[in-house]
Amino acid sequence: MADGQVASVGLNSANGKGIASPGFVDLQVNGFAGVDFFSADRDGYRRAGQALLECGVTAYQPTFITSPEDELVGALGEVPLNGAAPRILGAHLEGPFIAPERLGTHPAESRRDPDRALLERLLAAGPVSHVTLAPELPGAFELVDLLRERGVTVSCGHSNATAVEARKAFARGAKTVTHIFNAMRPFAAREPGLAGAALVSSDVVVQLILDGVHLADDTARLVWQAAGGRVALVTDAIAAAGIGDGSYTLAGVDFEVEDGVARSADQVLAGSTVCMIDAVRNLVTLGAPLDAALAAASTVPARIAARPELGTLAPGSAADIVVLDDSLEIVRVLVRGADAVE
Repeated sequence: MADGQVASVGLNSANGKGIASPGFVDLQVNGFAGVDFFSADRDGYRRAGQALLECGVTAYQPTFITSPEDELVGALGEVPLNGAAPRILGAHLEGPFIAPERLGTHPAESRRDPDRALLERLLAAGPVSHVTLAPELPGAFELVDLLRERGVTVSCGHSNATAVEARKAFARGAKTVTHIFNAMRPFAAREPGLAGAALVSSDVVVQLILDGVHLADDTARLVWQAAGGRVALVTDAIAAAGIGDGSYTLAGVDFEVEDGVARSADQVLAGSTVCMIDAVRNLVTLGAPLDAALAAASTVPARIAARPELGTLAPGSAADIVVLDDSLEIVRVLVRGADAVE
């Protein structure tokens, strides 16, 4: 390593042993270690960031769910871009342009139909890098075009789109799907919906919450067998991740965590408490080869984020590295070539 970059790659090292992986990249993190990013200050980001590093996450996108405009603007204004570890790639806006039929735990009163002026104001408020929207809504394609012009990743999610509508969105420039099978039209024999269209579209990356709760094991296996190599693991983590059971809030929405499962008052899943390294282990347990599971947590999400210097171990790439032992326990985490976990 030199100047924060990988200088060379080899099988034998005088510095020790272990499995070296590119640092994990999490595209969807609502909060962590008691911190809800929606209301976090700089110290909150620091504390959550340190806990994310301990899970092997060296780059991530703080994620803000559907909320009133003034609150979203305030949250975006607090996103730090100071080069600390882990890297913050920009904010993921999960809404507010989502389908009323597929809200999940998002508050209905803050949902909005596509509104270019509102999107412009949100983009001006902070470093937005990723937007989840429902592509079937009238006017959604105008937003897709604007986001692509600004270099922002467009993801389809919280959507009631049919397969035909989904394919039109992919052709327009949406290149990924937010937490596949969750908060979208169910797959059916004659209407496979957004999930089915994504699984058969070879140029679309599917994001997957692999916490043992959001998807049945066989559903996760189906996703992997259909789309292995273009699956990005995401945690959709909330403030309870790394802490434990109890009462929490997600962007002002109250929820309870019991036995590691987060649900709102109406028993809707409210994010996850999984750690990225645990999601990797879960994918291996389901039958994925280790190198492919590690890529799903690093290389593939880095590609979606359009950050080619991340998610790879090659000369010239960023020296963001996770070292694992044979039991897939984290031994060491480096960011820019420096140890990031004490």
